[in-house]
Amino acid sequence: MADLRFSRRELTADEARFTYSPSIVESCGPIPEHPAIIGQPRAMRALEMGLSIPGKGYNIFVSGDPGTGRSTAIRLATATYANDISQLRDIAFIHNFRHPDTPVAVTFRPGEGKAFVLAMKNFVTRLRQEIAKRLAQSDRIDSPTLSTLAHTLLTDITEKFTDTTIQTHMHHIQQDLAEHAYLFDQDSPQEMPNGSFFLRYSVNLLVDHELTDARPLVFESHPTFANLFGSLDAPGETRDERYLPFLSIHAGSLLRAAGGYIVISAEEMLTVEGLWEAFKRFLTTSALVIQNATLSPSRSAGIRPEPVPLSLKVLLVGSEDSYDAFCEHDPDFLKLFKVSAEFDYTMPATTENIAGCIGFVRMIESEEHLLPIDATAIAELLRFSALAAESRDELTTQLSLLADLLRESDYWAKTMGVAAIDKEVVLRAIQERDYVSSVTENRIFDEIASGEMIIALDGHKTGVVNGLAVLDRGPSSFGTPTVISATVAPGNEGIVNIEHEAGLSGEIHDKGLLILEGYLRKRYARNFPLSIYSGICFEQSYAEIDGDSASSSELYALLSAIGEIPVKQNIAVTGSVNQMGELQPVGGINEKITGFYHVCERLKLKNHPGVIIPVQNIKSLILPYEIIEAIERKEFHIYPVQTIDEGMQILTDRLAGSRNQKGNFPPDTLNRAIEDRLKDLFEISRPQN
Repeated sequence: MADLRFSRRELTADEARFTYSPSIVESCGPIPEHPAIIGQPRAMRALEMGLSIPGKGYNIFVSGDPGTGRSTAIRLATATYANDISQLRDIAFIHNFRHPDTPVAVTFRPGEGKAFVLAMKNFVTRLRQEIAKRLAQSDRIDSPTLSTLAHTLLTDITEKFTDTTIQTHMHHIQQDLAEHAYLFDQDSPQEMPNGSFFLRYSVNLLVDHELTDARPLVFESHPTFANLFGSLDAPGETRDERYLPFLSIHAGSLLRAAGGYIVISAEEMLTVEGLWEAFKRFLTTSALVIQNATLSPSRSAGIRPEPVPLSLKVLLVGSEDSYDAFCEHDPDFLKLFKVSAEFDYTMPATTENIAGCIGFVRMIESEEHLLPIDATAIAELLRFSALAAESRDELTTQLSLLADLLRESDYWAKTMGVAAIDKEVVLRAIQERDYVSSVTENRIFDEIASGEMIIALDGHKTGVVNGLAVLDRGPSSFGTPTVISATVAPGNEGIVNIEHEAGLSGEIHDKGLLILEGYLRKRYARNFPLSIYSGICFEQSYAEIDGDSASSSELYALLSAIGEIPVKQNIAVTGSVNQMGELQPVGGINEKITGFYHVCERLKLKNHPGVIIPVQNIKSLILPYEIIEAIERKEFHIYPVQTIDEGMQILTDRLAGSRNQKGNFPPDTLNRAIEDRLKDLFEISRPQN
């Protein structure tokens, strides 16, 4: 018979319901200028600071989840400084006449690189014409004549391009022609030079800013040695005079970003062996070395182009985990990336941020020519945003989620033949999305319905509790009940985590089990040692389990087994617990409740099923409307609790009991039964004299 000496809290339909009013569209205030970036003030300030400071090491690590606006924010932030092109340089390589395997790097002001290329092309054309004229009049051309001819033809170039490197190069061209005068002897048995000979006087222009009016912003999503640093064409198996190393050089994204910004995927950077170390050397020296990391020494044949001094800002984009990994494993990392711009995945549901979301919706509506979106649809989109953030007080910053739902809603509106997107259309899009991604979920529900997966959802059992788990399947996730069982016997092994023994338990789950033992010692084993063997198991679960969101479920099962107290099977439980027996909030609460509700609906249960959740998770509830309606009809129940005692009372309809002034639990209470059984187990385990 139920013990009515304690009260239990049950959520009403109004408490479980959460919606946004369509009127918020008119009352939220002005729409921000850049609705694609909302709720990221810290990240934007960090970007602004990092981009403004030219000092060495002020590169930026941009962390956060995909879809939070990182790339868009980078584009907006760098656009502020885009007009300053003072650092831009044209970059080229020319032939090194003394050491051909070390091509010479030259830089020019924007536009001068192309002018130099054209000047050298013109020089070669005129040179060949003059040589042809002279050979028409004479059988040979001597060295002084060729040197004088080259000097004359190069005069305009030497006057226009006064850089020391260019001046030296012009001098070397004169010397080279003089040294090769023997080739221009028609009586010589050697073949006269063709066009390939004159390639040595050409220019390999890798970066041309003639038409550039803003700092370059380069996104490198697939960083490799070649993509970042550039590459060298491999010579044939036998190198000949036609192979010129300086013409084999190709630019990478670092060269193209010189004078501006480069955005690199952090995770991809770590997948290429040795790439991070090479990139660190570049950041430390600010000089780019182009080489083929994949070529064998015999193929690269010692080609080492001169290092190119570069000035640019690096933005490394990755997850929070990748940022932590860089910090942990490389002591130099924070010296090279002194600024961290962290993009949060949620934002407070303030009037300003709501206005930003509405502005984003309107922007997508306009840019992608979607059907008109009314206020009821926007209210439902805001509710969806809160669901993605798992909080009634917050919204997701992953605006790409909203954009995708908008596009799908537009599709379904057209399929339904309606002229505008309203609340019903958005709900249809969500319903269809759930339907196409529910194959695995339905398979599990079929196994439960057929009895293949053994789960009791009625009656009482001892040491068995229905927990709730969230399973991920690609971009979707769903909740499902999972049976947690506990067995108890005399012994000194303590609580044995069967999942751990089978190699299926993560570190956080292991910690949760240790917390249970701490709770038992503090709560019950005050005057006697804990002498117990208990095995805790997730039944019919063969995948790795991690996290502590089932620790309260495990504790309920354990207490039931210790006290030999049957617990209800129509109530599922979730929640983390600490050593004080206090429930702590968990993630995925909506998926867990929805999954259990769907199982109960599938089995057509009429035994008032429900779930026990931590009281802190009330603010996370954004449940499907069908569950709210079931709560209103008293067909489904949600019990928010603060402590394990409260949860056990709901599961057993018995009073938990608190210690009296003498330190004892009252008779006929849950805690008295549990403590007495632990004492019995201790006595059984004591050595017999």
